[in-house]
Amino acid sequence: MIKAAIFDLDGTLLDRDSSVKSFINRQYERLILDLGHIPKEKYVARFIELDKRGYVWKDKVYQQLVEEFEISEITWEELLQDYIIEFKNHCIAFPNLRQMLVELKTSNILLGMITNGYGQFQMDNIVALGIKEFFDVILVSEWEGIKKPDPEMFHRAINKLGVSAHECIFIGDHPVNDVAAAQRVGMMGVWKKDFQWKNVNADYIVDDLVEIPFIIREID
Repeated sequence: MIKAAIFDLDGTLLDRDSSVKSFINRQYERLILDLGHIPKEKYVARFIELDKRGYVWKDKVYQQLVEEFEISEITWEELLQDYIIEFKNHCIAFPNLRQMLVELKTSNILLGMITNGYGQFQMDNIVALGIKEFFDVILVSEWEGIKKPDPEMFHRAINKLGVSAHECIFIGDHPVNDVAAAQRVGMMGVWKKDFQWKNVNADYIVDDLVEIPFIIREID
């Protein structure tokens, strides 16, 4: 019987691709006096390219942008600080996120989250999505000192929830860091489809978060 559902954040609950596009377009507009010598389309496209869907931290991204576009009116440190402060105002949830969480809570399913990233930055994004109160456990890699796919991250979440691995499902978008890593510790791995990957070996595959409660009922 499934007693807990543990989620990844970026690309699973947070539509990071859409959020990044919203943020970087608005950053250009807000800082037009510093960035106006660069065509907006080029600035936006290059940021998204260098970001590599969140796998490159923004200090490196902004250093590269400053060098390539010869930005002199603002420093990369100031651009990074703007990102840290403003990104939370552009967080976009995947469809049916809140509906899914309400349904799971109503069914007395314990909820956890494991996310790689910087602690306060990720927590700000979780709060911005309006979902923090749903979760019984939230683990962020910076604060834990380890990151997915390290099995210890999953064991910590399981222990804090007071359940066993076979009583949990893990939902994430990354085939290795999320699905395979969860399966290795004895959890069921659910892959939330992402266009970047194909032929993922998961116990279940979903297109929409609204499917999660149905999966749990099917397993039970």
